[in-house]
Amino acid sequence: MPAEFVATACPHDCPSTCALEVERLAPDRIGAVRGSRENDYTSGVICAKVARYAERVHHPGRLAQPLQRTGEKGAGEFRPIGWDDALDLIADAFVRAAERHGREAVWPYYYAGTMGLVQRDGINRLRHVMKYSGQDETICSRLSSDGWWAGVGTYVGSDPREMAKADLIVVWGCNPASTQVNVMTHIAKARKTRDAALVVVDPYETRTARVADHHVALRPGTDGALACGIMHVLFAEDFADRDYLARYTDHPEAFEAHLASRTPEWASAITGIPAAEITALARMIGRVKRTYIRLGYGFTRSRNGAANMHAATCIAAVTGAWQYEGGGAMHTNKSVYGVDATLIEGLDARDRSVRTLDMSRIGPVLTGDPGDLGDGPPVTAIVMQNVNPAAVAPESARVREGLVRDDLFLAVHEQFMTDTARYADIVLPATTFLEHDDIYVGGGHSYLLMGAQVIEPYAETRSNHDVIRALAGRLGAEHPGFDMTAWELIDATLKRSGHPDAATLKAMRWKDCMPDFESAHHLAGFGWPDGRFRFKPDWARMGPRGAEMPAFPDHMAAIDAADAEHPFRLVTAPAHNYLNSSFTETPTSQAKETRPSALFHPGDARDLGFADGDRVRIGNRLGSVLLHARVANGGARSNGTSNGQQRGTVIVESIWPNTAFEEGLGINTLTSAEPGYPNGGAVFHDTAIWARPAN
Repeated sequence: MPAEFVATACPHDCPSTCALEVERLAPDRIGAVRGSRENDYTSGVICAKVARYAERVHHPGRLAQPLQRTGEKGAGEFRPIGWDDALDLIADAFVRAAERHGREAVWPYYYAGTMGLVQRDGINRLRHVMKYSGQDETICSRLSSDGWWAGVGTYVGSDPREMAKADLIVVWGCNPASTQVNVMTHIAKARKTRDAALVVVDPYETRTARVADHHVALRPGTDGALACGIMHVLFAEDFADRDYLARYTDHPEAFEAHLASRTPEWASAITGIPAAEITALARMIGRVKRTYIRLGYGFTRSRNGAANMHAATCIAAVTGAWQYEGGGAMHTNKSVYGVDATLIEGLDARDRSVRTLDMSRIGPVLTGDPGDLGDGPPVTAIVMQNVNPAAVAPESARVREGLVRDDLFLAVHEQFMTDTARYADIVLPATTFLEHDDIYVGGGHSYLLMGAQVIEPYAETRSNHDVIRALAGRLGAEHPGFDMTAWELIDATLKRSGHPDAATLKAMRWKDCMPDFESAHHLAGFGWPDGRFRFKPDWARMGPRGAEMPAFPDHMAAIDAADAEHPFRLVTAPAHNYLNSSFTETPTSQAKETRPSALFHPGDARDLGFADGDRVRIGNRLGSVLLHARVANGGARSNGTSNGQQRGTVIVESIWPNTAFEEGLGINTLTSAEPGYPNGGAVFHDTAIWARPAN
């Protein structure tokens, strides 16, 4: 057959959710993957990881048939088994677990290995119909979402395409050059056509920071203090839009009074950024009406992450930047789509009396922590889709301790033999996004995208939806969603959500759901009943730890602070060629990343007595990890940073498989499963450690 390009959408855990064009070389083979030029957010640009997707879909290491464990858990010893036998064994294990301990002993566990609404979330339909334990989805965006919601009251921000019309863009706590490449496309347009300036706020010199006009290399977990120092100057030097404040915000006078003592000098002592630099940044923001603040996820993965997000969000309300095209703030647009997920997730069968378990605390859950299990039974049976907690979850040594339990039955539905799959009793081979139907939404833009099947499934692989349907049939689970194909489920969901039907959306390729300018910029009011942005959120109503949070934006000193025993603060930011564990199998990504390493300030490396490339050990109360040192080699800056990194900050770009580390212990051995404030959330970048030469 002649080669052709087929429209679809990227399924990976990235806010860009790019509109793709995939070269179909044969019914079962692809060639090039490119971004759609006709989609004005993707704008023809995609990341290199997805551009080389043929490496992944046609990788010889893909799982091709169901497998049954024959050796010890974690040894990776399996034998082939038929699909019917594999599904029967899973269903039987679920029935036995429910008979012995009750249905809450079964825990369907999933997350964002695919962002497709049908293939990702359909596992919840089985959960709800069968009354299995619920899953609190805290591992990625809980803290950032809570922080944004606290002020704005809805998940809608300024149209991300408006970045091209901004005069100043502040990228705060994210690295779009590696994790949301389309953001850089629109920033580049603003810099070219408007001579816009780019400011990056990040603890180290990321690829985005390297191309910025100004890089603010603060200490990890101190973003709230930086935001308060900026807003002190905005009020003190009359950059605050007092008419806007009176009309659109709550308590502006009390907030200004609160900030009177949060001077740049105060913020400098906390952040490590010189007071003069904080003042200059505030003046830059205050003098430019079209200031667009693009807020990421990374800086919120801290115990005080929600408070930090809220503080940064407040800046656009103080200046009134929301009033201008190319101004305001953006974190996620997930409120714009209006997708009714009842059929996909079985929401009409949900019983809220069934317990919910925190997915970030899978280690404590599986090792029987009573604070997590409550009055319910131990978890003795799990099916996992789209997730790799043996490498990805906090306190990963404890996760592995739970996975090797003799009384735990584990089924993993995966594309590759991941760290987690090695512990499974049954491994099922999964399709890639090119081999099944789905629909997608993007947090970083406003497009609802069709992702119709492009090629035939590889070997014996089956989609998530088909596996969940097959298990439902064996377990006696009844729901209309189980009687539909993925395409039928997409079609019915789109219709009941007021969107075009599946065939129409496929022909359209995507639908733009962005509200009008007035709504996106909250000029008719923010999401709260009184329409006012909240400087003073009701944190106590947002979660069980909310009462412990500061009333107004502040530095919330709840982090795992450095001390004499643990003098360094660790950030586990995404590696450019990995992003998450989804790309660690592809040979080009492996070759480009080389090996796990820890990036140190040269002064710290000198004091510790090691050089670039030396083996180092880093650790804390949870364990230790062996890797190689990288020593930053940039020039010194005014605040004592080198290569954009302060002393006392260590960066381990991730997420590498555990097997990539010499001792088989990955970086999440060191990250805590303690929940963030106010309502949980994983704290991957909030870790105090010690460091020493490996010898």
